[in-house]
Amino acid sequence: MAVETDVLDELRRLRTRIPKLAGSLAATVDGLVLAHDVPETEPEGLAALTAAALGVAYRMTDAAGRGDFRELLVRGAQGYIATYAAGTTAVLTLLADDRVNVGRLHLEGRRSGARIAELVDTHIGPGGGRHAERFTARDAPGEARDPARPIGTLPVRTPQRPAHRPRPQTGG
Repeated sequence: MAVETDVLDELRRLRTRIPKLAGSLAATVDGLVLAHDVPETEPEGLAALTAAALGVAYRMTDAAGRGDFRELLVRGAQGYIATYAAGTTAVLTLLADDRVNVGRLHLEGRRSGARIAELVDTHIGPGGGRHAERFTARDAPGEARDPARPIGTLPVRTPQRPAHRPRPQTGG
């Protein structure tokens, strides 16, 4: 498939542009690997986890009223995992060392995400991912964002009184 070769070329060029980049993966929003350059990491597992994180990120941006998903950054003790939207059908995940220049990571990750989106749309066609048909606030017919609407619907825990009264402590 020609898209795999073109996307892999983009991932390799990305590695030369970002010092401390440990690996990169392009996948569909459904978790299928398009191309990867992730040594010592299982690409199928990373693509599946990326799809799961992407689903949560979509829900978070929607619940918070922040528009379309663009990127997700996770920092671990030994480095970063950055995920960037690559059109409506693909996603780019980058693994970087702890000492990476995060600004450079974002700049190049966004550029590569846009380039991968072009490649995928050219070879496969736009749309088709599980999130491609989602309405955004600007696309939804007849729906305007209600500023009074509470963000999210998480349950609220109320503190309860203890069943017994604690005994006073005697000094000693």
